[in-house]
Amino acid sequence: MSNENTSAKTMSSRIAYSFGAFGHDMFYGMLSTYFMMFVTGHLFSHNSPAEAAKLVSAIGVIIMVLRIVELLIDPYIGNTIDKTNTKWGHFKPWVVGGGIISAVAIMILFTDLGGLTYKNPLLYLIVFAILYITMDIFYSFNDVAFWSMVPAIAFDSEERDKVATFARVGSTVGGQLVGVIVMPIVLYFSLSANGGTGDSRGWFAFAAIVAIIAAVTSVGVGIFTHEKQNELRENKENTSFGQVLGVLFHNDQLMAIALTYLFYTTGVTLLNSLGLYYFTYILGKAAMYTTFAAINGVIGFFTVMFFPALAKKFSRRKVFITSVSIMLLAVIIYAFAGKSVAVATTAGVLFALPQPLVFLVVLMTITDCVEYGQLKLGHRDEGLILSVRPLLDKFGGAVANGVIVVTSAAAGMISGATAASITPHGSLIFKLVMFLVPAILIIISFILYLKTVKLDEKRHAEIVDELEKTWHKTLDGTDEHPVIETPLDGAVAFMAPVDGQLEPLSDVADHAFASGSLGDGFAIKPTSNEIHAPFAGKIVATFPTNHAVGMVSDNGIPVLIHVGINTVEMQGTGFTSFIEKGQHVETGDLLLEFSFNAIKRAGKDNTVMVAFTKNAQSPEFELHHLKDTGSVTINDQVLEVK
Repeated sequence: MSNENTSAKTMSSRIAYSFGAFGHDMFYGMLSTYFMMFVTGHLFSHNSPAEAAKLVSAIGVIIMVLRIVELLIDPYIGNTIDKTNTKWGHFKPWVVGGGIISAVAIMILFTDLGGLTYKNPLLYLIVFAILYITMDIFYSFNDVAFWSMVPAIAFDSEERDKVATFARVGSTVGGQLVGVIVMPIVLYFSLSANGGTGDSRGWFAFAAIVAIIAAVTSVGVGIFTHEKQNELRENKENTSFGQVLGVLFHNDQLMAIALTYLFYTTGVTLLNSLGLYYFTYILGKAAMYTTFAAINGVIGFFTVMFFPALAKKFSRRKVFITSVSIMLLAVIIYAFAGKSVAVATTAGVLFALPQPLVFLVVLMTITDCVEYGQLKLGHRDEGLILSVRPLLDKFGGAVANGVIVVTSAAAGMISGATAASITPHGSLIFKLVMFLVPAILIIISFILYLKTVKLDEKRHAEIVDELEKTWHKTLDGTDEHPVIETPLDGAVAFMAPVDGQLEPLSDVADHAFASGSLGDGFAIKPTSNEIHAPFAGKIVATFPTNHAVGMVSDNGIPVLIHVGINTVEMQGTGFTSFIEKGQHVETGDLLLEFSFNAIKRAGKDNTVMVAFTKNAQSPEFELHHLKDTGSVTINDQVLEVK
C-alpha cells in the first residue's frame, strides 16, 4: 500500500474519531453534570417542596445503585464487544447502535413523562429506573467500544498518542462546549427564566440538541474510521465469560493504573460536577458559568494539543506528576476564593487546565496494558481492558451524583433556592464537600501512581518487540493458511532480500535470533535500503512499525524478515511498507524501505535478519546454505529449501 493512501486513511480515522469524541463527551458532560442539575432544580417543580426533596433523594439513590450494579457488567460488555465479528469490525456496530439508543433514552429522561412526576410519583420512579438502566447500558456499549478503538486504529505508542490526542481535542471541546451552551440554550427555550435557571422546557431542548449531536457523530465514527488488521491483534486464546475477571485481576499494571484512576476520577468528577452549583448558589452568578466554561474549553483545546510533544520530551510519567501537582494547587486557591468571581474563575481554569493531559496519560497506559496482558497472559482483550476506564468514570459519576444529592439537600440547594437563601452553615457544608474531599482523593491517586504504575513507553516497546517475535505462532490451527500435508517437490530457491554482507545468524546481537529460538536462517549487513521478496508467496504478517514482514512461500515455507535490532522502539520512523497482509508477491518485488540515517540517529543496529519460523502448518523442510559469508545482492541465491 502506498504511503499516500495509508496517510489518507490514517488522517480520516483521526478526524472522524475526534468528532466522535466531541459528541461523546458532550453527552457525557450532560449526563454526569447537568442531568442532576435538572433533577434537583426542575424535574419536581410541580410537587410540594417536601415531596420534591424526597423524590430528589429517591432519584439519587436509584441512579447510584443502578450505576454501581451496572459497573459489574461493564467488563462483560467489553468481552462481548471483543467477540463481535462483523464486516464493520468489532467496535463500530456498538458505537453506532449504542449512541443512537442512549440518545433517545436521555431525551425522554429530561421530561416528567407527561406529568407522571406529580400524578403518580411511585410509577414515575419505576419507569425512570427502567429508562435509566436502558440508557446507561447502551451508553456503556457505546463508551467501551469507542475508547477500545484506540489499539485497533493505532498499534505503537507514538501513533496512539496522536490518535488519542485528536480524540481528546474533540472530547475537550465537546465536554467544555456543553458547559458553554447549557444556560444560553436553556434560557432561550424556557418560558420562564426562574432567576436565571430556566424551566423544564428549556432543559429538554438542551438535552435534545446534545443527544442529536452525540448520535450523529457516533454514526460518523462508524462510517469514516478504519480498524487496522494486524497479526498481533489475533488472539491465541479466546476469553470466556468465566475468565473475564481473572484476565483483569491478573494484569497487575492494569490494576495499578485502574486503582490510581479510581481515586482521581472520583475526586475530579465531584469537584467538576459541583461547579455550576458553586456559581449559582455560592457566587450568585449562574450566567458567569458560561464564560467560565468557555475559557476552560479554549485553554483545554490548546493544552491537549501539546500532549504528544510533552509526552515525548518529558515522558508520560512526568506529565502526570506535574499535572496533578498543578490541580492540587488550584484546589487550594479555589477553596479560599470566597465571593470573588475572578479568583474562583482563575482557580477553576487552573484546575481544568491539566485534566486532558492526565486523561491521556491514563488512557495510553491502559491501552498499553492490552499488549502487557497479551504477553503475560496469552490473551489480547482490547474491549475488555479498555472497558476499565469507562467503568471507573461511571463509578466516579455514581458517587458524585449521590454526594451531590445529599450535599444539595443538606446545603438547601433544591427547587426554589437562590444564593441569598443559602445559610453560612449550608455554604460551609458545600465547600467542604467540593474542595476537601476531592483534594484527599487526588492525593491518594498521586501516591498510588508513584508507587505502583511501572508500565511506560519504553517497556511497552519492549513488549511489542517480544510479541512480534512470536508472530508465527498465531498461524497454528487457523484456516487462513491451509496445512501443507505433502512434502515439497524439489528445492525452493531463496534469494537475498537485500544487498549487503552475508553473515551467520548466530553472530547477530539479538539473542532471540542468534539463539535459533525463532528458527534457522542468516543475516545481512545491508548496503542498500530496500527489502525485496526472496521468493514467490503470500504476505501473512505485517507490523505497524513497518520494520518486519512475515511471508509464506507458495509451498508453505514461513519466513520472517526483520530489519534492525530493537528498531521496534523507533515506532515506524524511517520505515515504509509497500505491501498489505494477504497480498501475493513474486520474487524480487519490493516489500519495505528503510532509512540508514534514521536508524543511525536512533542508535540502532541495521542488520537484516532472516529466520525460517517452523510451525504446525508448515511442511517438513531443510535449509541448505549455499554460502555463509561474503557480498550478496538481491539477484543472488543464498540458500535452497528442500
